[in-house]
Amino acid sequence: MIASGRQRIDKWLFFSRAVKSRSLAAKLVEAGGVRINREKATQSSDSVKLGDVLTITLERRILVYRVLSLGERRGPAVEARLMYEDLSPDSTPLEEDKTDS
Repeated sequence: MIASGRQRIDKWLFFSRAVKSRSLAAKLVEAGGVRINREKATQSSDSVKLGDVLTITLERRILVYRVLSLGERRGPAVEARLMYEDLSPDSTPLEEDKTDS
């Protein structure tokens, strides 16, 4: 699948260490927690390619990643960080937002 320049979103999320298991990645996608280029991913078999921008909603965080490479395995965290560019917005605690208003 890597030869074609595309990879399943559940595999990519697992290999990039965004989630702890491939089954959790599939559940996240099917629950609507992942967008590929602003389009909601509906199936774990949806594919990503180089340059795609993923918006991932995890509990209390929103991650925005640009895909830089496709994974071949779930390696160490240092290797996983090379798979994406982190475009995530800076998170500010809700208490700070309330006091600024």
